[in-house]
Amino acid sequence: MALFTVIGLGSFGATVATELTRLKHDVIGIDLVKRHVENIGDQLSHAVIADATDEHVLEELNIQDCDAVVVAIGEDIEASILCVLHLKNMGVNKIWVKAKTKAHHMILSHLGIDKIIHPEEDMGVRVAQALNYPMVSRYMALEDDHFIVRINIENKLEGVHLFGLINQVAKVHLLLLKRGKEIFYEPAPDFTLKYGDILIIEGSLEQLQRLSMRFL
Repeated sequence: MALFTVIGLGSFGATVATELTRLKHDVIGIDLVKRHVENIGDQLSHAVIADATDEHVLEELNIQDCDAVVVAIGEDIEASILCVLHLKNMGVNKIWVKAKTKAHHMILSHLGIDKIIHPEEDMGVRVAQALNYPMVSRYMALEDDHFIVRINIENKLEGVHLFGLINQVAKVHLLLLKRGKEIFYEPAPDFTLKYGDILIIEGSLEQLQRLSMRFL
């Protein structure tokens, strides 16, 4: 269990805070808007109506003791930057910040922020990927243009040989197959697919795009 602070409890910040709570972490939520705090206050370890651009407020809440702080102040860029400067001065170990504009991102990068988040852009990419590859329900980007993707097997692939499908594309690796409650890390060479199977596959974007055409 870790201790996190989320500053800014709008839609994005509230989602981060409540999900961290669901994952059994202690979460301090801070927002200047009373309504935002009241909406999720009873779900967090501690929720405060306060101005996070006031360094004294942050010190009184012992924010420097947190494992990480998420600054989710989106609309007021000046407030976001001022808050970040205070956190840096306090020696907070890890700071993640939601960026609103390219200029905001550039300033944050010069401040040495651990992670700069663009939730609208990230969601836009995910929506586009979902529309382009409807068989891919989730994906995770790795370095060097590689991805891990989750593929849900539809009816039309019922009875198809797994490796006959996978081996059509070079440098794509099956990490595991899930069927119901069973997980297969090394399915048999003659393993055939069933509707509802879930594949976890790793490969380069180019190779995964080639493989995706086999699922259409």
